[in-house]
Amino acid sequence: MKKAWWKESVVYQIYPRSFNDSNGDGIGDLRGIIQKLDYLKELGIDVIWLSPVYKSPNDDNGYDISDYRDIMDEFGTLADWEELLAEMHQRGLKLVMDLVVNHTSDEHAWFQASRQSKDNPYRDYYIWRPPQQGREPNNWVSFFSGSAWQFDELTGDYYLHLFSKKQPDLNWENPQVRRAVYEMMHWWLQKGVDGFRMDVINMISKTPGLPDAPIVNSSRYQFGGLYFINGPRMLEFLGEMKQEVLSQYDIMTVGETPLVTTQNGIEITHEETGVLNMLFQFEHMDLDADVGGASSRWSVKPWSLVELKQIMTRWQKDLEAGGWNSIYLTNHDQPRPVSRFGNDGPYRVESAKLLATFTHMLQGTPYVYQGEEIGMTNVAFDSIDDYRDIEALNMYHELVAEQGIAESDILPILHAKSRDNARTPVQWDASPQAGFTSGDPWIKVNPNYKTINVRQALADPNSVFYYYQQLIRLRHEQPVIVYGRYDLILDDHEEIYAFTRTLDDDRLLVILNFREATPVFTLPADIQFTQPELLISNYEVDAAEEIHSLTLRPFEARVYRL
Repeated sequence: MKKAWWKESVVYQIYPRSFNDSNGDGIGDLRGIIQKLDYLKELGIDVIWLSPVYKSPNDDNGYDISDYRDIMDEFGTLADWEELLAEMHQRGLKLVMDLVVNHTSDEHAWFQASRQSKDNPYRDYYIWRPPQQGREPNNWVSFFSGSAWQFDELTGDYYLHLFSKKQPDLNWENPQVRRAVYEMMHWWLQKGVDGFRMDVINMISKTPGLPDAPIVNSSRYQFGGLYFINGPRMLEFLGEMKQEVLSQYDIMTVGETPLVTTQNGIEITHEETGVLNMLFQFEHMDLDADVGGASSRWSVKPWSLVELKQIMTRWQKDLEAGGWNSIYLTNHDQPRPVSRFGNDGPYRVESAKLLATFTHMLQGTPYVYQGEEIGMTNVAFDSIDDYRDIEALNMYHELVAEQGIAESDILPILHAKSRDNARTPVQWDASPQAGFTSGDPWIKVNPNYKTINVRQALADPNSVFYYYQQLIRLRHEQPVIVYGRYDLILDDHEEIYAFTRTLDDDRLLVILNFREATPVFTLPADIQFTQPELLISNYEVDAAEEIHSLTLRPFEARVYRL
């Protein structure tokens, strides 16, 4: 396996709106990030992935871009961004920008021109279709509920939007669109960015003819992913992007790719023939959902550890032969992992450390989402009025208005699954508004900020923060953690997730108790070793303890070198 800096790195994701507010307007900003760079340097991370900071009307919190070469007013100026990049590079930190090119904002100059007339030079930058029998061109549902088509009275046609109606999809079949995107990417790379995280990048190719989606339920609109996910020209388009842009720089590229298989993963990330360094797959994010597709977020069921093992092991083993994984349990679109996969009550600290051990000991590049390193939890707002996420608000109104479901039945689902769980402000200290802002925050702070915050974590040597710091340091020091082969043991155990990592003669044993119970770990007889060395654990451990048979404490994690 080839060595690469992006394989050896740990990435920290910043959602700027909720990170740190420097001017008291209640919204995090670029200067707020600059103020906290020393904190991130102390944590030990290598790369910062910045969620979109481009000019945007903010219908979908910055993922609706109106100008790719300017900065959102609320976040600051291009000069602030340039200062942020310089301050990061001075500290040895790299910057990965969010690249959102499946769609733009409907306020982007390209779309404004596109809708003026059917023969406008920009018309073909987007996907326009005439009505079919007075209705939408097909039956596709939007990810944010309702039809994926919006009628535009100016020219009497519909345009496609897989997300919000203010996020029209770009037409990647048009070579001029692709050229304009590549020019914009070069512009940022020449400014010094160190890579791109590419938003829903496996949706850029749509099946010609845009066929109707199969009808699987009684809804008026159906999930059409079959015709726009991993489409017929996706690899061709990304291959062209690699040739025209990516191959000319030493950068990190990661694709957000919903509904991919490991075979897709190998094709996209193979180090000889692939197009990107790594991808985000979402199979494990659907473990606690009853249904797949566009509405999987809006169902909750207990998740199975055996199923988690099966999914992660398949991705670990299948990509072993030349692909590369991104390892994460949360981001700006997912609930907080300690509330979802751990225990955000009495075992919050232990389970936060357990989950960190899990993600940092797998093969792949680990991602830390802001607040994860102090064990921030989901928030349970008691009214829909406190939610801000367009997806949650649209789904709520659809469930109440169209299906007559009571608010009291919907709020528990939001408490578990809403994207706003990850978007409450970072809890810096116990002062008002958690030290995030001196004003009124754009979304309420989680009420538990007085006990869970950065200041408290930095003062406690046993905090989640210092455990993350220790894991990151281990990754930098131990090549086996980065490049070692992964092998699962105890496949069917319903409480313990255990695996080995092996590089030449170096071997690690990772033991994780994912439950509150106290199961006994029994080492398989075929694992031979001389003297085990404890590398890290989330409880006090007697160094002389025999490891062939261990009674594990709730959410206990241990890593041994054998």
